Order: sequence, then C-alpha cells, then structure tokens
Amino acid sequence: MEEKKLTYKDVPMGYPLCFNHECTKKGNCMHYQAQLTLPEGHFSGPAVFPTAWQDGECKCFHEKKFVRKAWGFTNLYQNVRYKDKADAHRYVRSYFSRGCGPYYRYHHGENLLSPEQQDDIMKIIAQFGSTEGIRFDHYVDDWDFD
Repeated sequence: MEEKKLTYKDVPMGYPLCFNHECTKKGNCMHYQAQLTLPEGHFSGPAVFPTAWQDGECKCFHEKKFVRKAWGFTNLYQNVRYKDKADAHRYVRSYFSRGCGPYYRYHHGENLLSPEQQDDIMKIIAQFGSTEGIRFDHYVDDWDFD
C-alpha cells in the first residue's frame, strides 16, 4: 500500500523531527523519516530531544504508515430526524472547536479527518440516529502523522 513517497510537502508544519541516527527503529519512524525530507538550508524547527530515548525505547516513536482519512459531511446527517439536525450539527461543529472555521475546513477537504476523528464523529451522530450507511463524502489514503 505504501506506493506514495514521503516528501517534505507531506510533513505537517510543526511536526517534530528526529535526528537520532543511532536509533534502531529509525527506518519505520515518522519523526526520523520526516527529517530525511528536509530540503537544503533548513536550520531550525521542532525536534525530538535525545532524552526521548529511555530504557532502550523511544518515547516519541510513531510508526510510519498510511491511514484512511476522510472529509466532507454532506451525507452525515441523513439518518438524523429533522428536529434533531440542528443539534447534531452543533455537536459535530463543537467537536472541532467553537466557531465554524474548523468544521468547514474538514467539510471542504482543507483538513483531513483521522480515523479516530471519524470514529468520534460517528459516535456523535449515533446519539441522534442510526449510522447505518453513513459515510463521509471522500476518503484518501495518506501518511499518519497523528
């Protein structure tokens, strides 16, 4: 499944990079693999500290893998009764934060929902109706940085 090469553009801004060249797990760690994508001329940014390595294990290890991410809420409320739709919408919107901005960024695909966020949102919708047949509008396999 890993046909997409990790590039610097894939790495989220602020993602901590690891420079522990002695780590035995560096070949399968997102923090280490992300630092390999740094273009010439980068001199600073967030990093995993050497103190993360404790008792033979890295406390910041994050497996390099793809996950199925989603976006779009067009059909999310289709099984919610009309009288409950406004409340369901408000609960989902408040899951992200106050205001509409983050909600609409996930709705329009500017941000992608992690598998955990997808599960959380389905649990919210389940409070208002069946989640049978409910899907997000779009799905894509992408690097897991969460």
